[in-house]
Amino acid sequence: MVTGDNLQTAKAIALECAILGSNEDVFEPNIIEGKDFRNLTETQRLEMADKISVMARSSPNDKLLLVQALRKRGHVVAVTGDGTNDAPALHEACFFNIGLAMGVQGTEVAKESSDIIILDDNFASVVKVVRWGRSVYANIQKFIQFQLTVNVAALTINVVAAVSSGNVPLNAVQLLWVNLIMDTLGALALATEAPTDHLMHMKPVGRREPLITNIMWRNLLIQALYQVTVLLVLNFRGRSILNLEHETNDHAFKVKNTLIFNAFVLCQIFNEFNARKPDEMNVWSGLTKNHLFMGIIALEVVLQVIIIFYLEKFASTVRLSWKLWLVSIGIGFVSWPLAILGKLIRVPDKHFHEYFKIKSDQQRTPSGGTRLLFIH
Repeated sequence: MVTGDNLQTAKAIALECAILGSNEDVFEPNIIEGKDFRNLTETQRLEMADKISVMARSSPNDKLLLVQALRKRGHVVAVTGDGTNDAPALHEACFFNIGLAMGVQGTEVAKESSDIIILDDNFASVVKVVRWGRSVYANIQKFIQFQLTVNVAALTINVVAAVSSGNVPLNAVQLLWVNLIMDTLGALALATEAPTDHLMHMKPVGRREPLITNIMWRNLLIQALYQVTVLLVLNFRGRSILNLEHETNDHAFKVKNTLIFNAFVLCQIFNEFNARKPDEMNVWSGLTKNHLFMGIIALEVVLQVIIIFYLEKFASTVRLSWKLWLVSIGIGFVSWPLAILGKLIRVPDKHFHEYFKIKSDQQRTPSGGTRLLFIH
């Protein structure tokens, strides 16, 4: 909070707004007066900018210096203000990042210097925007993780089988159905997740952060490796495992491939639950509130049953016995405990591509922070 009020008033307001956590915080070096910040050297201002929670007795130039220092530190800076003297800081933030002005009490100068106007002057509106913005970003990541898992598994299974035996277990029609689950229905199921409080406790995403995080790579590789391993074992040893030696070659081949197709689809359906919560143990939390997700899962199951039982010629499948259905469900079900165990594996905070990136001689500033300045 940056304000022109005196230090004691600023402390009281900051404590009431929870900008300062407790009375103990007022003795920390995160409270400063504008003149003290103004008199620091540029290097000292850069170091102090990350620590400041409250700046009192500030002039328009002090606000501008703070915004400039935070930007040089690599932060994305959002500035809110309503007065004419907030215009320089709003304009600086607006030009590079985000400037927000109050629509009711804000002056025309402040509105013209910003790029977002809060029409109702309710700061909770900003919180809603951040909440939904994070939700959209998180939902995109969930869908990408789910989609890449399906792609990696399907491609690996068909390529390995084709190279080794000349036959592919998943034909074109079956892959089109998998693609429908992966793209259309998967997007509807995962991209419509409502925002949760968990999102607001996460650290902001830096502008240079990769879309696919280490957590997503971990989840993706674990699920894809499991699916590829199990289904390739069925492809090469399925006839003996399923006790199909007494069947004719053609019928045994179709039963084996139908089981692989059925198990693969059910793996994706079970994995959709895992994709809902990439970094949480309880993948079922809030499930009953998302009626669209539950409806899409039910639709996928019903359509899969119809394909196996009634579209034999179209999909090149045969009817499976109830025992083989249980086998398929069991293979898919294992992805749940596997996902929970996988989340116990810690991943490095540093993204893997940074280990191979050649560092420039030019000093880089941090890129992971986001600061919201409330200028009073």
